[in-house]
Amino acid sequence: MFGTHGCRILLRLPSPTPAVSARHLGPLSLSRLLHAESSIPSSPSSPSDEQSVGIFWDLDNKPPKNFPPYDAAVRLKLAAAAFGRVRYTYAYANHHAFAYVPPVIRQQRQERKEQDLLESRGLAKPSVPYICRVCGRNFYTHPKLVTHFKQIHEREQMKRLNRLESARGRKRVDLAAKLSMKMHKYKAAARDLLTPRVGYGLGDELKRAGFLVRVAPDKPQSADAALRNHVLEMMDRRLVGCVVIVSDDADFAGVLGEARQRSVKTVVVGDNERGSLRRMADGGFSWKEIVLGKAKKEAESVVGRWKDREILKQLEWTYKTVKSVDADSSGSELEDYFEEEDDQEKQNIDGDGWQRWWELESGEVRSTK
Repeated sequence: MFGTHGCRILLRLPSPTPAVSARHLGPLSLSRLLHAESSIPSSPSSPSDEQSVGIFWDLDNKPPKNFPPYDAAVRLKLAAAAFGRVRYTYAYANHHAFAYVPPVIRQQRQERKEQDLLESRGLAKPSVPYICRVCGRNFYTHPKLVTHFKQIHEREQMKRLNRLESARGRKRVDLAAKLSMKMHKYKAAARDLLTPRVGYGLGDELKRAGFLVRVAPDKPQSADAALRNHVLEMMDRRLVGCVVIVSDDADFAGVLGEARQRSVKTVVVGDNERGSLRRMADGGFSWKEIVLGKAKKEAESVVGRWKDREILKQLEWTYKTVKSVDADSSGSELEDYFEEEDDQEKQNIDGDGWQRWWELESGEVRSTK
């Protein structure tokens, strides 16, 4: 097969490592092996171990009256992030809440109208010209800037929207990506220049901050009922470990009680410091603390107190169990003691011949006397 002369090929294989058992190892080597296995670093805890936080905002009861909605929403999320990862942000209100205009916004609009009237008549002139944030043109009166914006840029925006509505499939995706910068630039300029027809843009500002705005029917307590049911549903599904409720309405006291029974942390944001919600919640802040950034610093101390409570609960539980075990052991020791006495009495009776008095006959009792 390989010719007339055979050919041998020698392969030198590595000797297999013998299986090492515990009996072949000395006490020192075995301890070293166990120590080496236990010293392997474990994987760090993932961010998913952090409890999730849900923010539920009652706009009917606690709208951001004296603060810009976008700034208030962003600072609220920053403060809630100290309790965990903010995963859910919801805002509930009916149509009346979005049509409401705070007194501060009304006063600003009235002052703007008076200033526009003076500039259009030539009685007032701004020190710095108005600049269009879309095209960069300069205007020396505010009414001319508004007219320019509506006649040119607003029409351009309507054309873009019509093109997006008519496009389908892949073309729509490509067109949206192409026009995204221009549309974003227009919305940013229109937000500061144009006056909303209804309200003051509360819903749009909250959406821009990342909140999901849900409009409830125009019925009494409809928004409160929807928010309450949503919180209970989230707790039933175990999606949140901390609930932040922005409201001063005492109707949510039942929700806080339910959360306490389920070991879910609760935080209330409101101005009523002596209300029932602040008393029942695990933590509370005012709107002023939220906007000024004090709530974010105080939240760290609140979380520290929560951890201390958990440690004290564990220590209290351990103390009770030890106490109960001692009580059981003391009872068993008493039983052993009485059993030993009975055995000793039996030994005395068997050894000396003494009998109990109720086992003696009448004659024997007299003789003993």
